Amino acid sequence: MMPPLVRLSALSAWNRRTALGLTVLAVGLSVMLLLGVERLREQVRGGFEQSVSGADLIVGARGSPLQLMLYSVFRIGEATHNIEWSSVEALTAHPAVAWTIPISLGDSHRGYPVLATNHAYFAHFRYGDRRSLALTGGRAFDGVFEAVLGAEVADALGYRLGDRIALAHGSGESGLADHADKPFTVIGILGRTGTPVDNTVHIGLAAMEAIHLDWQGGAPIPGMQIPVEYVKKFDLRPKTVTAVIVGLKSRAAVFSVQRWINDFRAEPLMAVLPGVALAQLWQVIGHGEKALLAVSALVVGVGLAGLVAVVLAGLDQRRRELAILRAVGARPRDILALLTFEGLGLTVIGALLGFVLLTVLSLVAAPLVQARFGLSLMTGLPSAHEVFLLAGVIITGFIASLLPGWRAYRVSLADGLTPKT
Repeated sequence: MMPPLVRLSALSAWNRRTALGLTVLAVGLSVMLLLGVERLREQVRGGFEQSVSGADLIVGARGSPLQLMLYSVFRIGEATHNIEWSSVEALTAHPAVAWTIPISLGDSHRGYPVLATNHAYFAHFRYGDRRSLALTGGRAFDGVFEAVLGAEVADALGYRLGDRIALAHGSGESGLADHADKPFTVIGILGRTGTPVDNTVHIGLAAMEAIHLDWQGGAPIPGMQIPVEYVKKFDLRPKTVTAVIVGLKSRAAVFSVQRWINDFRAEPLMAVLPGVALAQLWQVIGHGEKALLAVSALVVGVGLAGLVAVVLAGLDQRRRELAILRAVGARPRDILALLTFEGLGLTVIGALLGFVLLTVLSLVAAPLVQARFGLSLMTGLPSAHEVFLLAGVIITGFIASLLPGWRAYRVSLADGLTPKT
């Protein structure tokens, strides 16, 4: 059986359902925005953390650990120095190292980065919950001028197996010198991973050397052009690489191997733990995340303020109703509880509506977001943090509802029966 005050509050709200319904919708939309920003933040952070899940160390030229992580894993920025191939061989021969993935960056194709590597990339690279890369079509590169495309590159540019593409020297989308004289054939397309792999063109290390045989200082050598058929007559073993992804036989050796690399005498190297570098990244962007969440919280505050304003504006029209309640025996605290319950109920309905709207939007937009951005929108029951946010919204709504309740509490019986004109 519904308590009398709650029943009265519900009936009164139903009589003003149009205005209150719009207000509840505003609260629901603001809650949807708040929870949506929080979910998106968690998804983006999870995507970053899962971009490389099987690596124990990232090795590159000495410098900033965060910068090394950004350009080697996320293709953001450029390396200031490369590392010698002899250093890669020494690292691979270390007794504690199980495998290494050398990567070379610097070129691009229509704005997408080109990554040169070897077959260890397809054998040992892991993402997400230690999932391996999978080809949706074709095979891994074997010949010199063969390329494997990430899913986003293939979809966005409409490439299929057998298509021929030309790489450009440097990064960007326009104004770059290209390697049109040495085109590549698309022989493989990777499945979507939701990581920077999707936006990358993959070629072999020998291919990276081949397209730069007649280049020097970042530009073609005037009057020199080596035909494709003569490329294999040259030594295509890489001279330098951008970075090396390292997997160890035992994670217990990670710090000893890191010290060995940091003290490497042949050239100044640096080894970073991916988790530590990502922690530094969150420190850098953490203020932006908090600012975005604060803006969402302000939107919720505006929605609740609108709810209070609507309830307050309706008090003048409800003076006689409240006075009649007082006349039939309702105490002032009953009036206070009535208005407070009404505001609290509207807040709860708005919060639940916001969660339902977010769930529906996530279900509808999930395929598009997955295909376009590689993010898997979470659906289902709210997380512990989302429950905390919803509880915060409801408590704030309860506190805000005390204002119209207090005002109604102070309305006298005589003022209600004889309203001012």
